[in-house]
Amino acid sequence: MRHRVANRKLGRVTEHRIAMLRNQAQALLQYGHIETTVPKAKELRPFVERLITLAKRGIADGGEGRALTARREVLRDIPNRETVSKLFTDIAPRYASRPGGYTRLLRIGYRQGDSAEVALVELLGFEFDPKAKAAKDEKDDKTAKSKSVGGRLKAAADRFRAKRTAGVAEGEVAATETKSQARAAARKGSSGGRRGPSGNK
Repeated sequence: MRHRVANRKLGRVTEHRIAMLRNQAQALLQYGHIETTVPKAKELRPFVERLITLAKRGIADGGEGRALTARREVLRDIPNRETVSKLFTDIAPRYASRPGGYTRLLRIGYRQGDSAEVALVELLGFEFDPKAKAAKDEKDDKTAKSKSVGGRLKAAADRFRAKRTAGVAEGEVAATETKSQARAAARKGSSGGRRGPSGNK
């Protein structure tokens, strides 16, 4: 029996489970959101919230000794210095007046391969908008294309093709108009005197 045995095992040995939680926590603090299965997300939330609380305590006191100790405790779980500095300078001050609950868990459906339930874990205030990212990528793509030499050449070729197709379309319209006018004139000219099969009028 699992009397007073906390946490989910997630089918992993202890070292693997801790390494996985550290990696996911680093990704969550770095990007503001991650997608994972629901049991992993439920285990990740207290792990990340403990790190944010440590960072809050470190910056709340203002003393260098306490801040350094808090930074070292966080570095024990997240070895990436850029992510830790982001946690202490950007994330922790944002939650200074909040007593807890820094993350949100949203169930977003089921994974196609094994039908596992998937959740989006995000930090409050770092809401994820996939449409904004797609629009930004498209805009960056257009600016990158227009700035490079190849992009300028492609844009010029596209303009030339557009003019050429417009010219061809106009020519076709004009040609059809002249053909219809010629047919109408031929009908008028031939309607005055039609000859029969014998050649008589």
